[in-house]
Amino acid sequence: MEINTLLELSKYFEEKQNCIDYLTKIRWNGTVKCVFCDHDRVYELKGHNKRYKCSKCRKQFSVIKGTIFENSPISLQKWFVAIYVITSHKKGISSIQLGKDIGVTQKTAWFMNQRIRFALKAKTFNKMAGTVQCDETYVGGKNKNRVGKNKIRNSQGRSLIDKTPVFGIVGDGQVYTEVVSDTKSTTLKPIIKKMVKTGSIVITDEWRAYKKMPREYQHEVIQHRLNEFVRGKFHTNSIEGFWSLLKRGIYGIYHQVSPKHLHRYCDEFSFRYNTRQITESDRFNYLMKKINCRLTYDELTGK
Repeated sequence: MEINTLLELSKYFEEKQNCIDYLTKIRWNGTVKCVFCDHDRVYELKGHNKRYKCSKCRKQFSVIKGTIFENSPISLQKWFVAIYVITSHKKGISSIQLGKDIGVTQKTAWFMNQRIRFALKAKTFNKMAGTVQCDETYVGGKNKNRVGKNKIRNSQGRSLIDKTPVFGIVGDGQVYTEVVSDTKSTTLKPIIKKMVKTGSIVITDEWRAYKKMPREYQHEVIQHRLNEFVRGKFHTNSIEGFWSLLKRGIYGIYHQVSPKHLHRYCDEFSFRYNTRQITESDRFNYLMKKINCRLTYDELTGK
């Protein structure tokens, strides 16, 4: 399905049946499978709007069972609008603004956003090869921008008192991010080994955690302290550009993100970065194929 604007999407999914038909097609592509046992011998119940029953486990289900839409009183049209906006807006959308746009409370919009971010997360990620860039950043704001009682003593540079470190790798045109507890060598190098194929070129800055890189990699160090930013074809501009985009989005749109949920915002920005070469319509369809997951409010808040 080709949707070029938010107005087109809103009009097309104005009818509930259109939403259900689209969801049925993109989820199962003509072969409905049981959401409980994955059995493909399923029949549609007569007199019910797209409700099914499995011939094996005998359980009934609908097209939204086991998805981010399950048990939600919000209409599918509003869900689809929220998904289109969060995937197409370069810096995302705040829960306050989304709530105003689709006519729900801020709390509901926040929960919707978090469910969508849960679906945005890549469940699998292929190892990167060739030339990759690694870098770390700290999210939490600068102490000099705080006023009065909000200032935090001994908070500067790489202090973890009021900042959360995030480690990132860029390679093959893709970015991988992971919120970490610290930026020590024992924390970052296992992630590199997990995400980067042997024989690749690993480019970093001069942070001491990258010293004595495993021998299976060619390690190139960019000396930022010596005002070196590019050396031949080696640089860390791509990962630093992603950090800039992430921070501008957080500070400009969301203003503040708790460490508890920071990884979901990183997943959001990573998804848009990794799908930047495709259209908004294709990005919307791509995400809709990943909605077979569920995040409850209790799981989200830790209650």
